[in-house]
Amino acid sequence: MKLIEVKSKKLATDFLECARIIYKDDHVWVCPPDNMVETVFNPAENIFFTHGEAIRWVLYSDGGEIIGRVAAFINKKKAYNFDQPTGGMGFFECINDRNAAFLMFDRCREWLADRGMEAMDGPVNFGENDNFWGLLVEGYTHPSFGMNYNFPYYKEFFEAYGFKPYFEQVTNHLDLTRPFPERFWKIADWVRQRPGYSFRHFDWKQSERFLNDFKEIYDDAWQFHENFTPIETGVLLKSLEELKPIMVDEFIWFAYHDEVPIAFLVMIPDANEILKYFRGKISFFGKLKFWYLRKKDIFTRCRITVMGIRPKFQKSGIESAIFWHMEKVMKKRPNYKEIELSWVGDFNPKMRQLHESVGGYFAKRHITYRCLFNESDKSQRATTIPRDTRQSALKS
Repeated sequence: MKLIEVKSKKLATDFLECARIIYKDDHVWVCPPDNMVETVFNPAENIFFTHGEAIRWVLYSDGGEIIGRVAAFINKKKAYNFDQPTGGMGFFECINDRNAAFLMFDRCREWLADRGMEAMDGPVNFGENDNFWGLLVEGYTHPSFGMNYNFPYYKEFFEAYGFKPYFEQVTNHLDLTRPFPERFWKIADWVRQRPGYSFRHFDWKQSERFLNDFKEIYDDAWQFHENFTPIETGVLLKSLEELKPIMVDEFIWFAYHDEVPIAFLVMIPDANEILKYFRGKISFFGKLKFWYLRKKDIFTRCRITVMGIRPKFQKSGIESAIFWHMEKVMKKRPNYKEIELSWVGDFNPKMRQLHESVGGYFAKRHITYRCLFNESDKSQRATTIPRDTRQSALKS
């Protein structure tokens, strides 16, 4: 076997082609757009290169066949905030061969160790955790846009190599053909009518304002998360531009108290319902087909990618009022039958409880693993977000 660093267009093409080869007989997998993957490894496109570095490889058999791929990266803003410097690996694909998998794991480990890292998380993304994050270990049904899908044997590879679960990610689904719990609507009706509270959906004409509101809420709401770093406006803008082809303004909601932004919810149509026809390659005529299908609104599913509430306004029913407005929007779009409530880590019990309160039911489980290079070190788990973050914020 030969593991070769991607340094040419031919190798970059093989890196993309690897996934299509691995999943050629799998009818559930949906190939992400090639340009979406390539953007991750393009310093001119990925802002994370301003404070990090990445590398990727393609694995070939002795006969020259593509049998695997992997990438490694260091986000210097986060790497040094753990007990040990920690890098990442991801975009792992491999035939069912443990030796092949271990060869790629070894190379990631060596590259990271050469740069001072003492552990690696995986599979993760060289970017935010809304895409390409975690190993699917349960729920091998249709993957939504941006969510990792892989074969069950990958789990054995990771755990046999020495990766240990760092945190678990649960995705729930919400059946839109069933009514929300009545208690939930009573809270929503009470909250939305309280003085000083207002709710607005996203509007492209005021995108700069909404981006600033998003950052203000996010940086406050996520401050109690382990290894928190403020989100970059450039990252938000890039994400917004990437989502524009499928975005629905009324699927993104903000809540305000006396005009101060206090909460948001971001939901997108599941682009995989269209992308499954393209196998990752969207040519000029493919774009025309994409827009045709988009305008026909063939979607039946959507995905809530992120939701945040400032600590001082948690436990006040704000999320119920946001869902009240969202439900009015969905009633105008009866083609939508399901919402994916993706993913919530086991370190975030409050959000898991919210999923249950709206009637969400279990759909998928991913795991983000950590491999400590010093085998004598004890395995680690992500720190659970305290349940009293609201009280802490009120005291500050």
